Amino acid sequence: MSAPTPDPRFVIVPARRHPWLWATLIAVLWLASLAGTWWLASAARPASAGAAAGPAAAVAAAQSQQQLATLQMSDRISRQANRELQQTLAEREEEIAGLRADVAFYERLVGATGQRKGLNVHEIQMRRDNDGSWRYTATLTQNINRGAVSKGDLTLSVEGTQDGKLVRLDWGQLLQKPQAPPQHFEFRYFQRLEGSVLLPQGFVPGRVIARVRADGGGNAEQAFAWEEAIATSTQ
Repeated sequence: MSAPTPDPRFVIVPARRHPWLWATLIAVLWLASLAGTWWLASAARPASAGAAAGPAAAVAAAQSQQQLATLQMSDRISRQANRELQQTLAEREEEIAGLRADVAFYERLVGATGQRKGLNVHEIQMRRDNDGSWRYTATLTQNINRGAVSKGDLTLSVEGTQDGKLVRLDWGQLLQKPQAPPQHFEFRYFQRLEGSVLLPQGFVPGRVIARVRADGGGNAEQAFAWEEAIATSTQ
């Protein structure tokens, strides 16, 4: 008995395997994971770099501000030092001018043509102050005994008229202190003494009289016309 002929409508075809499809799928998934990892790393790097750069930028900005503040402070100090230096130089120039005037005066005093004198009132200058008082400058000299120290006291008096009468104001009246002590001096060749006196209202001065008393003994008195003393102070 022969085997039955199968019906072609019901022929069973065995399933075929395709290993390359799975390999391709796995490769695609692996590449996709690599791409995702690379993208995440790329996205994270700028963020982390920015986070790291933030503190560094803040530190740099703070350092720049500190340097600017230091430079500004250094500039202010330099300007102040320059102003003080200019003021000091002006003061030194004034001192030098005064010393030159003193040297010229001393050369006239002890020069070849200078007259030899003992303790002497060389000059009196009178200058009116803003408060109404009179500021005097008395120049004392001696060149007869070079190198010796002259010590003593100076007093002034002023002669003039008041209410048509001749009046002489002594040292205490000029200082408005009845028991005012005399002005002390001590020098080798010359010295300038300064002070202020006050004249009464309505008093017309005629001359100022300087009286010196040496510690070793001896007195000297010298009178100067008031107009001469004022003219000398304005030169």
